[in-house]
Amino acid sequence: MNKHPFYGIGIALIGVFIISPDTLFLLWGDMPAFEMIAWRGLLAGPCYFLLWYITRRSSSKNDFITLKSKWSISIITCYFINGILFCIGISIAPVPVVLFCVATAPIFAAIFGEIILKEPTQKSTWIAIISVLIGISIAIFGSGNNSNLIYIDVSSVIGAFCGLGAAMTIAITFVIIRHKTQLPFVLPMSIGVFLAGAAGLFITGFQNMLNGNILPIIFTGIFILPFPMYLLSLASRYTKATNVSLILLLESVLGPIWIWLGIGEQPTNLTIFGGVIVILSMIAYLIISENQESKLRQNN
Repeated sequence: MNKHPFYGIGIALIGVFIISPDTLFLLWGDMPAFEMIAWRGLLAGPCYFLLWYITRRSSSKNDFITLKSKWSISIITCYFINGILFCIGISIAPVPVVLFCVATAPIFAAIFGEIILKEPTQKSTWIAIISVLIGISIAIFGSGNNSNLIYIDVSSVIGAFCGLGAAMTIAITFVIIRHKTQLPFVLPMSIGVFLAGAAGLFITGFQNMLNGNILPIIFTGIFILPFPMYLLSLASRYTKATNVSLILLLESVLGPIWIWLGIGEQPTNLTIFGGVIVILSMIAYLIISENQESKLRQNN
């Protein structure tokens, strides 16, 4: 665990780059929420399980025993809830509302980090969180798709709560993984994701599983979702959960670029401007964090 702080940040950056085309593939899939949940969960769950088996083969028996712990059960629950809420929110509410609420993940990570890990959140971290939220709000609400935001309806409110729930569950997971360094987190992740897929299949039914374009969704379930989320979770072992949550928000900047390349939907000037704010805020924060870590290492 005595790794350089940028080791965890580097892992998280790789993970967020791989997962960033996810929104594009969801758009290509054009699929109802619970059908999407079913495909992604039933495919990603076994992939997580395979990652766990490859990395923890020698400890597999003990890892199954840890599933009875409250921490493993918490991860299972969080991934189950997260897998369902995000897809529901995107399907029923304006996308900007959901994405903006998901962007609160670093705030939840900072709060849970202080409660569970007793890790105080530095002033520079809060400044970075606020700057990134401002950048994301400009990028999202300046995307040209804000016609549905003139009034607040029930779907928007439900979508907002789905986004907040997704943000909260992913933040809790990152904090738990950082807190319980010996916990084999990939195994409970696989179970939570698979259970979400099973629930989606139960609700949508076998007869509706071929609606939409299934190939992009299959690709996300096998390739785009499992490995990067594994990397992001692993990164929280080596750097604060708040840092990982902040880096994850780069997906909101990279996503529109992939959509532009994939379906020709060019980002607006405000979207680009907001993305620049996010990137510059992240660079400044990482430089400041590195300087602070270097001073701490010198003092020790």
